[in-house]
Formats: sequence, structure tokens, C-alpha cells
Amino acid sequence: MTYRGVLWDMDGTVLDTLADLHAAVNVSLRHFSLPEASLEAVRAGLGNGAAHLVSEVAPEERRQEVLAFYKPYYDAHCNIQTRPYPGILPLMEALKGRGVRQAIISNKPHPAVKALAEAYFPGLLDSAVGESETVRRKPNPDAVLAAVKEMGLKLAECVYIGDTEVDLATARNAGMACIAVSWGFRSREQLIEAGALRIAASAEELAAMLL
Repeated sequence: MTYRGVLWDMDGTVLDTLADLHAAVNVSLRHFSLPEASLEAVRAGLGNGAAHLVSEVAPEERRQEVLAFYKPYYDAHCNIQTRPYPGILPLMEALKGRGVRQAIISNKPHPAVKALAEAYFPGLLDSAVGESETVRRKPNPDAVLAAVKEMGLKLAECVYIGDTEVDLATARNAGMACIAVSWGFRSREQLIEAGALRIAASAEELAAMLL
């Protein structure tokens, strides 16, 4: 099917943010003299926002203070090792060249989403939506619905692309098509278990599905 709109998840789908997230988590834990978290523990905790991530790596009685330290620290250090995944920029450029509208959807705070979108994908996006007072975090469909409206499209004309069970649930809750990618924070097996019907292992495979 030819789509008029492509909605991208950010972390683990278009941007490899794991190294910066892992570093910020461990700086926060060390600040409170807590044991550091492994890379895999951080990876497993991603997808549901900062509060969930911290709840996975910090003891219950310290979570609120760790979270309060982590949020501003990550915001200030979120763009050190972060990079687009291989092949993503050429694919986005090819989609734009065919007149396909594109958006970034994330559970990061809306200002951070806008800043990262402008830094890495200038001129390629028609919308970028993160969590705010009026947009609930995924898997609520708020961000998807807001982006589709901003792009002037219908849900049936769009596809959502993400790398976690949260993204699959977001697409289901919005009532739109979804393609999962296995280069991010979840394995192919985890995505299948979460109900993924179409999975791309590379940007080239994804391009074949979209173009």
C-alpha cells in the first residue's frame, strides 16, 4: 500500500539514543550512591517514559529523587552520542521526495522532541509531537491523532513505525496501520510476541515496504 503519511517513533526507531540514556541513568544513580544499571536493564526499561525507566533501575524509596535529578540532566546531555540509525535519513529524504508527509512521535517532553527533530531531521518533518499537558504519553493515541491532524491527513492514509510493544499498542489504540523495526530496543521475537505483523530488520527492508 502507498501511504500519504509516515509517523515515526523517535527513540529506537529513527534515533539511537541508548548510549545517552544509559549514561544519564548512571550519572543519576551515582549521584545518590546507588548501584549503576546495565545497558540491557536500561534498554528493557525504555518505551514508557522517564518515570517508568527510573522505576526499573532505582529502588522504590529513591525513585522520585532520582527522577527529579535525571530529567534535567538528560535534557542537558541528550545529544552527545545520539545518532540517526543507518539508512534512516536517506529513507526520509526519499519519502519526502515522493510527497509523503512525516511526523515524529515520542514519549519525551514536547520541547525535547521538537529540538531533536529540528537538529537531526531539518526540513523533513511536517510534525513532531511529544508528551505535554494536553498530550498523554503513548500508548494513548493523543500524539498520533495530533500529528495526523497537523499533517492534514486521515488515519487510514498513514502508517506508524516503532520498535517496542508500546508503539504497537499506540497504533492499535489509534486504529492505524503499523510496521515494527527490530534494530531498536526490542528483539524480533519480542515484537512478534507483542503482536507485530510486519517487521523490518533494516532501513532497506522498511523502504521496500513503504516505497
